[in-house]
Amino acid sequence: MTDSEIETITIPEHLHGYSGVAFGGYVAGVLAGRAAAKDVRVDFRRPVPTGQPVRLAVTADGGCSLTGGAQELLAAAVPVGSAAGAVEIPRAPSWAEAEAAAAAYRAAPPDGQTDCFGCGLDRTPATGLRQHCGAVPGRALVATAWTPGTELAGPEGLLPPELVWGALDCPGNAAGRLLDGRPAGAVTAALAARLLRPVHAGERLISFSWMLTSAERKYGVGTAVTTADGELCATAEALWVVPRTAH
Repeated sequence: MTDSEIETITIPEHLHGYSGVAFGGYVAGVLAGRAAAKDVRVDFRRPVPTGQPVRLAVTADGGCSLTGGAQELLAAAVPVGSAAGAVEIPRAPSWAEAEAAAAAYRAAPPDGQTDCFGCGLDRTPATGLRQHCGAVPGRALVATAWTPGTELAGPEGLLPPELVWGALDCPGNAAGRLLDGRPAGAVTAALAARLLRPVHAGERLISFSWMLTSAERKYGVGTAVTTADGELCATAEALWVVPRTAH
C-alpha cells in the first residue's frame, strides 16, 4: 500500500450520532464512496470519533478501512456480491401515512438522543436529516416523511451519496425500538446499501424500515428511501447491536 492510497480525514463534530461519535450512516457512505468495489458492506468495530483525524486506506480487495490514532481498526468497507440485493422490500407507506407517523413520533418521542444528525429533534432541515420515524398503524413498519434542506445539497442540487447512506441508518434504530422493544443506545454494527437514483435536496421523501431478524442483543433491519410518489431511491440492510450497558 502506498502513501497515495492513504488519506487523513476528520468527521466534523456536527455530523455526530451520539455525542462525540460520528454518524454511522455518513461514515459508511464515505467509505463506500472511496472503495473501488461497487457493492460493499461497512462493518463498524469501534466508535469513530468526530473532530479527530483518522486514516482512511484503500485495501487490496477493493474495499477500504478506517483506523484511529493508535492504528486500531474503526470501520471497514468489505466488498460483497450484491449489497442489500436480496432484501424483500415491503410496499412503501403513502406520504400521508409517513407524515402521520412522523407527527406521532414528534408528539411523544422515546427517550434518547435528541441531537443526532440523522434523527435528532433539535436539528433543522439545514443541519440534519430529521428522520423522525414513527410506527405506521396496521403495518409492521416505521416511517417518516421528510424533505432534505437545500443547504445539504452538493453539486447540481443533489443530496451527496454519503447523506443518502445516512438516510438509511437511523430508521433502523426506530424499527428496533418501536417494533421490537429495544432500549435506547443501540449502535449500527453493519450497513450495506444500494443507491438506485439521484436524490434531490428539497425533494419530498419517505424513509421506512422493518424488522428482519431479532436475537439477544442483535437485530437486523431493512430500510428504504422513496419519493413521495413511491419511486424507490435507495435500500439497505443493517445489523444493530444493543450494548450491554444499554440493557
